[in-house]
Amino acid sequence: MYKLTVLYGHPTNAEAFEKYYKEKHLPLASTMEGVDKLEVTKLLGTPDGQKADYYRMAEMYFSSVEQMQETMASPEGQATVNDLSNFATGGVNVIVGVTEND
Repeated sequence: MYKLTVLYGHPTNAEAFEKYYKEKHLPLASTMEGVDKLEVTKLLGTPDGQKADYYRMAEMYFSSVEQMQETMASPEGQATVNDLSNFATGGVNVIVGVTEND
């Protein structure tokens, strides 16, 4: 499986981030076709109790690189990407990988 991971930096207003993320962004992301699985994680910190480098993580799984590219290039994919600037005040890093436990 191919995985697109979105790492969200700590927002300037966590409450506003959570409201927008749950009420607007995730419903928008759910309109993307070709995503085999979507996982979202709110990061709690490091094992030694320190603040995590990131606030949240979203992971989208795809059957192939081509499917991932097609999904992200679609109008729904582009709308989801373009929506990030509406709430992700802590910045966003996006990385792509392939799982090895399939």
